[in-house]
This record gives sequence, structure tokens and C-alpha cells, in this order.
Amino acid sequence: MRTVDPAKHEAKRRTILDAAAWCFSEKGFEKTTTAEICRAAGISTGSLFHYFPNKRAVFVGIFEQDGDETAALIAAAHEIEDPWEAILHVLFSVSEQLLNPMAAKLVLEVAAQCARDAELAELVQGNDRALRDALIGLVKRAVEAGRIDPGLDPKTAASWLVAMIDAPLSRVILEPDLDPAAELAVLKVLLSRFLRPVLPNSPPASGRVSDTGGISPG
Repeated sequence: MRTVDPAKHEAKRRTILDAAAWCFSEKGFEKTTTAEICRAAGISTGSLFHYFPNKRAVFVGIFEQDGDETAALIAAAHEIEDPWEAILHVLFSVSEQLLNPMAAKLVLEVAAQCARDAELAELVQGNDRALRDALIGLVKRAVEAGRIDPGLDPKTAASWLVAMIDAPLSRVILEPDLDPAAELAVLKVLLSRFLRPVLPNSPPASGRVSDTGGISPG
């Protein structure tokens, strides 16, 4: 009996999803055909259907993969001893999507599809909840450790952090002349300053926010 190599199977599945993500970002879900996905992935139609039963399953698979990546990112953050560094690890990693030219287009496309597909909407919302809940926990840890502004409400802060990450994606679509790398650099500064980290041996949080995002004497 022929056995399947799990690593090769997963690698081929990822290749298909990456190719499909590019197709969907360029033409949208409705106008993209399975034949176009196959050409982009360099596979036959039969091979595609070996991994996914239909085009919708491929589209859903992209966001299932996103959920898996978010879970891995959160797990890695929990291994970081300093909660402030753990928060930045998550925020900066997720923010890197600004450098992916497909990301903003896919965000618009999934929003359109979620309005028609309740199951997909639940999957995407679940991914968002997982990220937000992880940030709530990390902000709580950071407050308890005295590493960030103790006046921040973890739930509210986490919601704003997610919103701050999401907002630049729409700007990239509406203002195509923007430099994503420059936007990312500013976003990282804003995220850091919003939390007002308390550095070891630094003055109280009532001080002035420094250019590096830390606290300097007021």
C-alpha cells in the first residue's frame, strides 16, 4: 500500500494555498477559476481535487492556514519571559503583512465573501478572536509585571492594538502610492508608544514618552 509522506503532503497543500491566495487577490473569489489556480500552482486539476474538493475549500483553507500560523505565533509569544517583548513579538509579526502586496486585497475579498458565507465568517472571526484574546492575556501579564502603563484596560487595549494593525491595510488599497515599508516603520512606533512601556529603573509612567517608545522624565 502506498504511504503518504506528511511533510510532502503539507508542502504541496501550502503551495496550492499560496498560489490560490495570489489568484484570489488579483481576480477575486468569484472570477478565479480552478484552472487558474492549477496553472499558478503548477499542478493538474486532478491533483488540486486530491487536496481540496472545490474552489471554496481552497479559499477556506487559506484562512485555516492563517489560524494555524496565528496559533503558532501565540505559542511562541508565551515562551518569551518578558511580557512586553512578547507583545511586540506578536504585534510586529502580524504587522509584517503590510509588506505582502496580496494581503490588503485578500482582506477586502474575504470581507465580501464573509457577508455571503456564515461558516467562513465564523472562521475568520475565530482567528481574530484568538489574536485579540492572546493580546488581552499578554497585556494583563505586562501590567502585572509593571512593564506597561498600569492604567490600560487589557480588553480595550487589545481591541485597539488589533485595529491599529488592520487600519493600514485599507490605506494601502485607497492610497496606492503609499510606501508599505515606511508605513510599517511608523506603525511599529505607534504600537510601542500606545502601550508606553516602563523600562527597568525608569521614572514613573507619568513621565514623557520618549522617541523610542519608553518613558523619559517629564
